[in-house]
Amino acid sequence: MPLLDARTWQPRTLTGPGYTVTEPATGQDLGSIALARPEDVEAAAARAAEAQPAWARAPHFARAAVLRKAGDLFAEHAAELREWLVRESGSVPGKADFELHVAAQECYEAAALASRPAGQVLPSEAPRLSYTRRVPAGVVGVIAPFNAPLILSIRSVAPALALGNAVLLKPDPRTAVCGGLALAAVFAAAGLPEELLHVLPGGADAGQALVADPRVPVVSFTGSTAAGRAVGEAAGRHLKRAHLELGGNSALIVLEDADLDAVISTAAWGSFFHQGQICMTTGRHLVHASLYDEYVERLAAKADSLAVGDPYRDRVHLGPIIDSGQLAKISGLVDSSRAAGAKVVAGGTHEELFYRPTVLAHVDDRTPAYTEEVFGPVAPVRSFTTADEAAALAAQSPYGLSLGIVTRDPARGLDLAERVPTGIVHINDQTVNDEAVAPFGGVAASGTGARFGGEANLEAFTELRWTTVRGDVAPYPF
Repeated sequence: MPLLDARTWQPRTLTGPGYTVTEPATGQDLGSIALARPEDVEAAAARAAEAQPAWARAPHFARAAVLRKAGDLFAEHAAELREWLVRESGSVPGKADFELHVAAQECYEAAALASRPAGQVLPSEAPRLSYTRRVPAGVVGVIAPFNAPLILSIRSVAPALALGNAVLLKPDPRTAVCGGLALAAVFAAAGLPEELLHVLPGGADAGQALVADPRVPVVSFTGSTAAGRAVGEAAGRHLKRAHLELGGNSALIVLEDADLDAVISTAAWGSFFHQGQICMTTGRHLVHASLYDEYVERLAAKADSLAVGDPYRDRVHLGPIIDSGQLAKISGLVDSSRAAGAKVVAGGTHEELFYRPTVLAHVDDRTPAYTEEVFGPVAPVRSFTTADEAAALAAQSPYGLSLGIVTRDPARGLDLAERVPTGIVHINDQTVNDEAVAPFGGVAASGTGARFGGEANLEAFTELRWTTVRGDVAPYPF
């Protein structure tokens, strides 16, 4: 029996307008859903807040069992969920498999959180027991984007549930199934009590209602920097925490001792994986001048060799851009970069939503595709002559998410990394990496720091309570 049958396809309580779920590769309708109105968010928050205290009081092993079962279900239903990821989000099968693997691991890691030591015993000046304890925040709001819909939902949903919270999940409507309804179906089958996870696909008005609702003290947002600023500002007005994982324009630094035979594959993956629609995508290639010409030539040849097409029906390296609006942004940035003096060495063309992997040479601070986050398969390449210049160029960005450095001397790479402020660094690897056990987040315009993975989840989705206990009532001077 399919996991996503007619009974789980549509949340029963949503009253908003109908929305057609579309396959970007073909334009084919995959189904229809109703969107959430602000009043639907309010009603879901009320039901979640009512159900959450009983879940918080449930034994840790009971919560852990639900998370472990959910992890198993992602593996058991991999074929069905892979098809949704490929068709709805435009992922190639390998990327879909990676999302499913990470989703299962996120559930297993979250299950371990349920029994993590919850606090500390503190010294006290008074004759009393003094200790801290992590308690659930209550109802956690999760707003997730389209690009890695399963990972970017589950990495907040799983730990929040494991730690005793209820969750309101607002996926992007373009990936409402693989980024939302699939999670609801998995957790329902895993035995999660009703009303603890509400899926609310909707527009900006639904997101604003989620952030504003007084029953939602914590918001976990993944998306663009512009939207993240709005979420952060609204959360601040309502005196609630917002964990923001935002955009990036990550640099890959290729030092003069790099092995080009090895680095070109790494570089291409960093820029072209999932059509460049990843916050960690390598958006700037900084290459030592002694390697620059050969690097550009070989990266362009690699780009030209990659197949672009329908990932569900053909064997391809890149699938479609998510929609025409995103395609127009990518194409516009490449066109304006060409007008500003950049040379398009490969790509720069598209058919329908299929954009060719693109390499730009002769870029500088006036090149829009170099200075801005493209969110598409575009690799601008710029040269440098010294390590000081490389560090300065890498740090010359409002973003600070991920950094890759390629060198035969790892110690030199680590030293260089210390001079570039980012939340993530990879020596002898490209910028796109993710593991359920690792903290994830950026600095500056890339967000509010590491808020996902391991111990970071404890801080993100709980409150720290101080408690003291005396044997007798405390005496005071009056």
